[in-house]
Amino acid sequence: MTDLNRRHLLAGAAAVGVAAVTGLRPFTANAAVPQAGAQAPGFYRYKVGSFECTSINDGARSFPMPDKFVVNVPKEEALAAADAAYMPKGMVTVPFNPQLINTGSKLVLIDAGNGVANLEPSKGAVGRTLQNLQAAGVDAKSIDIVLLSHLHPDHTNGIRLADGAMAFPNAEIMVPVKDWEFWTSEENAGRASGDMMKNYFANVKKTFAGLESKVTKYEWGKEVVSGITSIATPGHTPGHTSFAVASGDKKVLIQSDVTNIPELFLRNPDWHVAFDADGAMAQATRHKFYDMAAAEKATVIGFHFTFPSVGHVEKDGAKYRLIPSAWNPTI
Repeated sequence: MTDLNRRHLLAGAAAVGVAAVTGLRPFTANAAVPQAGAQAPGFYRYKVGSFECTSINDGARSFPMPDKFVVNVPKEEALAAADAAYMPKGMVTVPFNPQLINTGSKLVLIDAGNGVANLEPSKGAVGRTLQNLQAAGVDAKSIDIVLLSHLHPDHTNGIRLADGAMAFPNAEIMVPVKDWEFWTSEENAGRASGDMMKNYFANVKKTFAGLESKVTKYEWGKEVVSGITSIATPGHTPGHTSFAVASGDKKVLIQSDVTNIPELFLRNPDWHVAFDADGAMAQATRHKFYDMAAAEKATVIGFHFTFPSVGHVEKDGAKYRLIPSAWNPTI
């Protein structure tokens, strides 16, 4: 501990005096440099066997917590959980993190983020996937497959540029068949209640207009790409899908949106986020998925985990907790 007593202060003053008498220049701090005013690129690489994987940050959005952000508990409880996680007062912060999997033969982007059309309106808070891919040395034209976990806007809108052109012009777009059937159904759209659900249906129609014949639908429990197997995790949406990425004897679980932000919904797995189509089913899925992940001591990647979104999940009584993996400076 520094002892700033009178003797130390007098000694310092004496040293300056000696410098003045002898002509030696006392130490001075460097001149101030302009502030950068911008964040560093958001990408983080990790290995799964022979696969090189990259967590790509699409940004993070902070917004006043809606009254029914958590639909089955009082808002005060949800605000207390956000406050305990040191989120801005009265607000909630939701990160977005697509994953890039380089299998050696295929370059697969799992989810595409909010899209560049959101960059300017959000003042750069979201829609950063393309610029962070570029910063990571990846040309969007080199993406072979965009593998979508479900058809919510923050996962799909990144397949389009602001002018409507394809952001990944050479990529095959893969979607879970159950989600595709649900969100493209005119009958389901006609029955939708509430602005959010109506907007979801409208967004799917707009985003995939003209792509219907080019989209590949995949089933659950299948190896959809070599080394990447789809896992049924419904509830958030009817066809919501997670993935096991495996190479050699190594495996990670990409949980997509099994939980929204872990500070609220991993700690409280029985809470229902407003974005879940079927809250009770999503709750059951959370317990099933995290019991498995905890038992396997599996590495878990979460789309809405804090960047770089890599960690482990442990059981904590009837709840769970996330143990973030330490940043590794090497791959």
